[in-house]
Amino acid sequence: MGFAAATQLCRGDETCLGGPELSGAADAADYITQRCLTDAPHGRVGLEIEAHCFDPTDPHRRPGWAEIGDVLQSLPALPGGSVVTVEPGGAVELSGPPLTDALAAIDAMAADQAVLRAAFAEAGLGLVQLGADPLRPTERINPGERYAAMEQFFAASHTGSAGAAMMTATASVQLNLDAGTRSGWADRVRLAHALGPTMVAIAANSPLLAGEFSGWRSTRQRVWSRLDSARCGPVLGLDGTDPATDWARYALKAPVMLVHTPEAIPVSRYVPFADWADGRVRLGDRRAGTKDLDYHLTTLFPPVRPRGWLEIRYLDSVDDTLWPALVFTLATLLDDPVAADSAADAVAPVATAWDVAARIGLADPRLHAAAGRCVELVGDRAPASLRDGMDRLVGMVERGRCPADDVTDEVTRSGATAMVTRLARRQL
Repeated sequence: MGFAAATQLCRGDETCLGGPELSGAADAADYITQRCLTDAPHGRVGLEIEAHCFDPTDPHRRPGWAEIGDVLQSLPALPGGSVVTVEPGGAVELSGPPLTDALAAIDAMAADQAVLRAAFAEAGLGLVQLGADPLRPTERINPGERYAAMEQFFAASHTGSAGAAMMTATASVQLNLDAGTRSGWADRVRLAHALGPTMVAIAANSPLLAGEFSGWRSTRQRVWSRLDSARCGPVLGLDGTDPATDWARYALKAPVMLVHTPEAIPVSRYVPFADWADGRVRLGDRRAGTKDLDYHLTTLFPPVRPRGWLEIRYLDSVDDTLWPALVFTLATLLDDPVAADSAADAVAPVATAWDVAARIGLADPRLHAAAGRCVELVGDRAPASLRDGMDRLVGMVERGRCPADDVTDEVTRSGATAMVTRLARRQL
């Protein structure tokens, strides 16, 4: 089904020339609501994990496009079935297929990571899992047409700095989960959003960007919050009872970023997609078509994105002992009905505290209480293979700490360059 194909989608410059013309915004809304969530039992999990690429002999240098490409050309088949892509700033992403449950997805991703790291180590490079690049200024190395046009769009919309940081200096752990049965969509999507601030606070791992402390535990989340909320803000309010309609409304209000003519052309003025669909504005010398709408949806980056399944996009990239525990925790809180009910109650007081979570993390008493309850619900369920990571996660939450606090301590002691060098050399 679509989950399997799109989880492994290569983010190249897709050709998008309109397709069948939309009759108007209502037609576009119908198109979205019929496709954005799939009515089926939940349980499968797909993972996408990004890591920054560093040269440990010169961690301020950004390895180039051809250099990373040479490594990938030599990469053997990955045992877990992941596809490898390279982000605009050279971060390397593994995108795994949907598997039967969180444990299967974790095992497959860990196996693929081992092969990928060995290939980069052979080339003298290291992959570092932090939510934001702590050393280097933003710079795009991916020559893709899409990303060049995105740079121009962000510059025209006065978010050039945040847009460049988002594209070239952030990294995440993403979960892809089945939407579940239609009768449970509202509760499931609402909970996926409500868990966001608590999980941001638990996973925060990006206190620095471009060599400077930002004052935020999750600078990655801070970067996203500085972009247009119509494109990157949460889709739902707390009372969302029809997530498919909410997503359609969100997508149609969001401004068009790029139009294919066939090259990707940035839209330099604010044009909601609904205006293009209704014919009030013509872009690329035409009215909008279904392929334009499909492409528009790929340029929207809310923390929870419906794509037939649920893309959960709000976790910072973290190290190998923590990401499996985080994945298991979040998947359990959403997929286990008993845990889901208790988690919904626990996070309700902080369900919209995105900025507080990113700025001070578990130093906020309400987020600390919610996080403690969430890991308590999951901690005893973790299998032996995840015990060390889960014990570390529970211990950190109990102490009101997140990974960013450890990063801050190390950088204060030895400097960001030394920290990145150590992390990049782990695999050499």
